[in-house]
Amino acid sequence: QVQLVESGGGLVQAGGSLRLSCAASGRTVSSYYMAWFRQAPGKEREFVARINWSGSSTYYSDSVKGRFTISRDNGKNTVYLRMNTLKPEDTGVYHCAADRIVITPTAREYDGWGQGTQVTVSS
Repeated sequence: QVQLVESGGGLVQAGGSLRLSCAASGRTVSSYYMAWFRQAPGKEREFVARINWSGSSTYYSDSVKGRFTISRDNGKNTVYLRMNTLKPEDTGVYHCAADRIVITPTAREYDGWGQGTQVTVSS
């Protein structure tokens, strides 16, 4: 199983930016699909973005398209989420996931799942 640790969250004003990191261990994730999900209090888990093993293909939810960018550095076994023009509705715990197959927005089981990092956007 893949162990994932997220970092980079924090408190930011609306319109600001953050970059989240997800460091993998236990296995090399260069052949894995990676994704970011988020969950706000009282709401269901929401898909944010995914990236294929090489970084050549990405997919975003409509709510973050054009503002967030997912990327990866296989040499560092790390995936990133650059978040720009943040909005209060982006507030939540952000988790990364890893799997050998494509991670669909409705997927709920993965080879790896991190504990998350809190992002709070104030208005």
